[in-house]
Amino acid sequence: MHHIWRRDYLIAFFSASLKGISQVLLIDNAITGLIVLIAIMIVSIPLALIALASSIIGTWICLYSGANKVTVNEGIFGYNSVLTGLALSLYLSGQNRWLIAIVGAVVAALFTAALMNVLNRLKIPILTFPYILLTWLVMLASFGMSAIQLSADLVQQDVTPWRLHIGGEIEYNGVIYGISQIFFLKNVYSAVLILIGIFWAGWRLGVYAVVGIIISWLTAYGLGAEVTSLNMGMYGYNAVLAILAISVVYADRNGNSALTGIIAAIITVPITASINEWMHPYGLPALTMPFVLVTWLMISMRKGLPKL
Repeated sequence: MHHIWRRDYLIAFFSASLKGISQVLLIDNAITGLIVLIAIMIVSIPLALIALASSIIGTWICLYSGANKVTVNEGIFGYNSVLTGLALSLYLSGQNRWLIAIVGAVVAALFTAALMNVLNRLKIPILTFPYILLTWLVMLASFGMSAIQLSADLVQQDVTPWRLHIGGEIEYNGVIYGISQIFFLKNVYSAVLILIGIFWAGWRLGVYAVVGIIISWLTAYGLGAEVTSLNMGMYGYNAVLAILAISVVYADRNGNSALTGIIAAIITVPITASINEWMHPYGLPALTMPFVLVTWLMISMRKGLPKL
């Protein structure tokens, strides 16, 4: 075990952990991961520490459990742990929420390995599904376990008498928040830094990210989305992830990936609204489920319509 403390090994491991952060954006780049970590730190140092610790935990567990080293070094086993750690630390309350967040990061790594084994047979990427499933399960457990407490910011709502409030003043910062909300942040500087990190990994990634946030905002506005959600950037982050996935990461060279990616970004908007309404009775957020559903849909559709 003495090789663990070798300088080259530590550098490689830390690089993989930073990639665990960048892989939230579907990007395999340690510098991008570092830039994103700084963006989180601008808002909250504890959140940044949770993000880094979660990625380290997920990476270490799978590395020493015999996972493929190439996959580990790409940060694939870190990003679901990062999102789970961040989500549980933000959406839970009480002194033990940090412990639950760390335990969640551990379990997320195991969920990732298990679901990779299942979905790879279907030739479908796992994306952020392990994080979504685990986070929802933990949050739902709060209704039956006193040790797990939901944040007071999450309010259960009865959808029967629900009335949509579309009035209010538009804040155009909501457009750029569509980037930072990927990491649960509502901060212009953080959003700009994350966008810089995306451009660092590739100009095409950056351009598509910008197109994604603009297209999704215009779509949500055109469909009469609630102004509060627009101003918080809640319709943007799933669209950004979807367009990056379809137009770049899982692009089909024989198809029209640019058009398909734009369509995917647009579709995430009504699906986000739908899942939000579905989750209202439990006070749960949609998380990145719209991104996962749309990406799975588009990838599966290409198998039957290869020119798209």
